[in-house]
Amino acid sequence: MLLYFCVLILIMKFTKKRFFDLLWVVAIAIVIIPSSRAWLLKVISFSPSIENVSERIPISSYDWKLKGLNTSDVNFETLKNKVVFVNFWATWCPGCVAEKPSIQALYNDYKNKVVFLTVTNETKEVVAAYFQKKGYNLPAYNMITREPKELSTENIPTSFVINKKGLIVIKSGRADWNTDKIRDFLDSLLAD
Repeated sequence: MLLYFCVLILIMKFTKKRFFDLLWVVAIAIVIIPSSRAWLLKVISFSPSIENVSERIPISSYDWKLKGLNTSDVNFETLKNKVVFVNFWATWCPGCVAEKPSIQALYNDYKNKVVFLTVTNETKEVVAAYFQKKGYNLPAYNMITREPKELSTENIPTSFVINKKGLIVIKSGRADWNTDKIRDFLDSLLAD
């Protein structure tokens, strides 16, 4: 944040010609400095889109086992008939870092109603250090077996919301998950 205030002060001191030079330097800094990218991505995050009923894909296999990094292991088979939030992420991913506070806020209010699975390929130690630094208490997992093909993704962050019938009702990249739209939608899924 201090960096941004310093940049603003410098901008005020520069002439119009130098302003554009400085603007390029700031743009490059945002691209190079990971914390800058995360901040920018957080600012421009939107609520995820809800899939049309006709486009909802069913989970074909619940044969997926997860190793708990800060919680118990999970067999996806036991999550049938529950609302499940799955988030694939990493500590080094700016988009993941940007959306994590909104996921934590949602988890704080829905942890006893919705099953949250935050899945990473990073070690227990890396995740623990990151969560401690940020004050997160989300349940984190490593995959023991491959995810169902419907949840397969090459990009992170990617999140899925699965309804009680086993249908993917939301699939989204980086998003602001702590919105009234998402909360109302989760409430409707829980009421079904």
